[in-house]
Amino acid sequence: MEIREGLMIPLGYGKFVRSDKIITLERIEDERGPGRRTLVYVEDIRSPMVASRTENSILANMVEVPRDKLEAAAALELLYDISDDIQQIGPMLRKSIKKEAGFDLEKIEKRINEILQHEIDSGDLT
Repeated sequence: MEIREGLMIPLGYGKFVRSDKIITLERIEDERGPGRRTLVYVEDIRSPMVASRTENSILANMVEVPRDKLEAAAALELLYDISDDIQQIGPMLRKSIKKEAGFDLEKIEKRINEILQHEIDSGDLT
């Protein structure tokens, strides 16, 4: 992949960085949530910037990505976001949702994690 130079890359919440100044993208694992998806290390800036977008979406903006890969990355980003949101739902609400709507969040969360783990293991993440 080749970085497209001179593009302004949105990080979310009105933050932008030039594509050719980004050094590293690091997925936030701990304390991840709305507004906290990726650490972006930028040339000449000592501390990383916190982006509200995933590393895959930022990377897709930085490089020329074939459309099918871009769509796959968007689908994976959506799964990561859904997984993050499901993790915020407590056990009582989960039981209530399952009882009232027949919507089993445990089953959905398990399936999402299986898909994401498969993508990580196979190295198919963009």
